[in-house]
Amino acid sequence: MLHLASKSPRRADLLTRLGLPFGILDLDIPEQQGASEPAAEYVRRVAREKAGAGLLRVAGVAGAVVLGADTEVMLDEMVFGKPADAVDAAAMLRRLSGRTHQVITAVSVLSAAREAQVVVVSQVEVEALSDAAIARYLDSGEWRGKAGAYAIQGGFEAHVVRLDGSYSGVMGLPLQQTAGLLRAFGLLP
Repeated sequence: MLHLASKSPRRADLLTRLGLPFGILDLDIPEQQGASEPAAEYVRRVAREKAGAGLLRVAGVAGAVVLGADTEVMLDEMVFGKPADAVDAAAMLRRLSGRTHQVITAVSVLSAAREAQVVVVSQVEVEALSDAAIARYLDSGEWRGKAGAYAIQGGFEAHVVRLDGSYSGVMGLPLQQTAGLLRAFGLLP
């Protein structure tokens, strides 16, 4: 059976689109980038740690497969995680304004006998944001708990000039690549 090692409702919704039954593992994995750890390695590590912790939780379940994922926004080699508060969110949005940034999503799939991972990097160009546009977006509350202080699938999409990569990856789970991993584990035809 497949288990999703994530508390993210977006990831659960996306995984549901693949038509597989799955359980959800509520884990609390620290997401702290090491001082000299490159952003892509950080995202890979966190996805692997989530899947690994999930596999430990279901170790007694025959045929258990665990999927862990992590998504981060990166600009100028700086990782923009989840904002601490509205002031932090506004600062992130001001930095992203009028620029192209990367969204990196890593997906790790583990079983007792196997491990596989994929990393998807998307480029997202954001229009120049006025202070009023930032304030309106902050008032929506969509920024809470979102890497880079935005949800592309919500009102912020109106500010995205161009996306080169995986839309679902920017949301938190690149479906095409995830489906490929799950096929390799025999969970999808």
